[in-house]
Amino acid sequence: MTNNKTIHIEHPTLFIVPTPIGNLGDITQRALEILNSVDIIAAEDTRHTGKLLSHFNIQTRTFALHDHNEQQKAQVLVEKLLAGESIALVSDAGTPLISDPGYHLVSQCRQAGVKVVPLPGACAVITALSASGLPSDRFSFEGFLPAKSKGRKDKYLEIAKVERTCIFYESPHRISESLADMLEVLGPEREVVLARELTKTFETIQGLPLAELIEWIEEDPNRKRGEMVLLIHGHREPASETLPDEATRTLTILTKELPLKKAAAMTAEIFNLKKNALYKWGLEHLN
Repeated sequence: MTNNKTIHIEHPTLFIVPTPIGNLGDITQRALEILNSVDIIAAEDTRHTGKLLSHFNIQTRTFALHDHNEQQKAQVLVEKLLAGESIALVSDAGTPLISDPGYHLVSQCRQAGVKVVPLPGACAVITALSASGLPSDRFSFEGFLPAKSKGRKDKYLEIAKVERTCIFYESPHRISESLADMLEVLGPEREVVLARELTKTFETIQGLPLAELIEWIEEDPNRKRGEMVLLIHGHREPASETLPDEATRTLTILTKELPLKKAAAMTAEIFNLKKNALYKWGLEHLN
């Protein structure tokens, strides 16, 4: 496939350019034009990006910018920008800076007054969320889960009572251990969605109560392969227990002569109900 169209870039600019997370057809026309028009493409892995550029017949020179050299090399790129060159920042897949390099470069560009232009495009977090069936009005992306069990459990404890949808990346060789830790902390009923190999041939999006999801994954080794996104339903308070009318009527009468706590205990014994549920009802309705 060829794409030789270039555009005129008036000012030195850093472009944030998303690349496909799997299906090459997901790259945008604007992204191709920018990649073909800038002076330099700053890439997380120049060999990986080289395959993408070759596919679209883009000849722009590349510059390695990854986790291990970004703090040192960012200033080099800023100097090139200030000298009049334009640069496109890409990661191996998806939108740069989303669990990928680029933060230091963008920060330094903004401090230096260099124009930063973001392009919309592929992002595994949003792609997974849109098809998960979990609430999407409030969510947080938490990046990769910690590699060690204790770190994962601490993270799960941190989100245990959070009501928004929480999204993580996880590696295939840790998925079983990670879900086992999650089961220990969040319990078997928490709804969890596994989205793997998004936009690729074996794309899978499966949501189940956690214990059932673990069983489903263990049934087939192929379900542990590929790029993975984990989405966890936010915490939901248990539904309030519906109390019989006779019980609330009895409680109401008893509280005229007894403290609420004592009245709730007696009513619970009479109707074989939970004392705390009656006490809570009394606090809400009888004061």
